[in-house]
Amino acid sequence: MANSPGQPEDFVFPGEFLPSPRSQDCSKKAGGWGVPMTDFEYIWYANSSEADYPEDACRPYYHKKAQIDALQVNNTLSGSGDSGRGSLVINAASVNSNTFSSEVKLFNIAHPTKENKRLLHGCLEGPENGVYVRGHLKDTNVIELPDYWSGLVDPESITVSLTQIGSSQDLIVDDIDWGRRVKVRSGNGTNINCYYIINAMRKDVPVLEIEQDA
Repeated sequence: MANSPGQPEDFVFPGEFLPSPRSQDCSKKAGGWGVPMTDFEYIWYANSSEADYPEDACRPYYHKKAQIDALQVNNTLSGSGDSGRGSLVINAASVNSNTFSSEVKLFNIAHPTKENKRLLHGCLEGPENGVYVRGHLKDTNVIELPDYWSGLVDPESITVSLTQIGSSQDLIVDDIDWGRRVKVRSGNGTNINCYYIINAMRKDVPVLEIEQDA
């Protein structure tokens, strides 16, 4: 074989060029990069089964956990964990955006007493972000509220409902100690025995704007 121009006369051609073998890198590359797509497209499905996947190829990754800036669900969003129950957790950096809304809010569980049935209940709704506590008051006149209520609720919004048990006791809310305790008095001097429910409005979030532009 003739030498190429510029090669020494005693140059020996080494033969066929063989590229050096490359090691296979199957590690995950962290981070999100590329062109952000804003249209709502369906998640891609693979068209090769695990049995047909080449043995010498890198194992594919799948999304067990994922991060996305926006998600549109056309019909149903559900979860199913190892116990048969799923959870939906929504956190936001801003209180103003930390909302979840729907036309109705339900729980849907396996029926506790009937086979092959499910039990649905709708949530009680109202024009406020409200909280409540309830319980039984007997032989005392003080209802101790949860200690966190002082930082959670507007004390001016507290209302108290009392249900007398056994006899008429002429119950009166005597005092509400700044969201910490409620003092009850019997107007006819009998021993107190009643159920109570205490409602209040949260102060750690903005007041609910109940009518909004479409």
